[in-house]
Amino acid sequence: MSIAAQAQGGGSFMPLLLIVLLFGVMYFMMIRPQQKRRREAQQMQSSLGAGDQIVTIGGLHATVVSVDDDVVTVEISPGVNARYARPAIAKIVKQEATVVEEPVAAPVADDPIESPVVETRKSND
Repeated sequence: MSIAAQAQGGGSFMPLLLIVLLFGVMYFMMIRPQQKRRREAQQMQSSLGAGDQIVTIGGLHATVVSVDDDVVTVEISPGVNARYARPAIAKIVKQEATVVEEPVAAPVADDPIESPVVETRKSND
């Protein structure tokens, strides 16, 4: 077998390797980040709740009034409500904080509390 025949056989493997390498780079540079953004958007849209300040994909700022399966009702102005598809919500500007009521503490007795710390000062006489 001549050297030219060996070079010819090894050369047919190289274009295949370059195509596989190109697809690998495309996956890590384009497809994977897009999937991550889609997952984050779905998570954000599933966490919507009444009282959240949102921005739609069209740039409309509004407050969420209610959330159904695929429809989000928002208040654009006082008394003006609109219905949007859930995927039309671009981002949550301010999420309504959940209010947790703290238990009321028992009243403190009127007895003075004596401190175990005693303060002594030196006089400069």
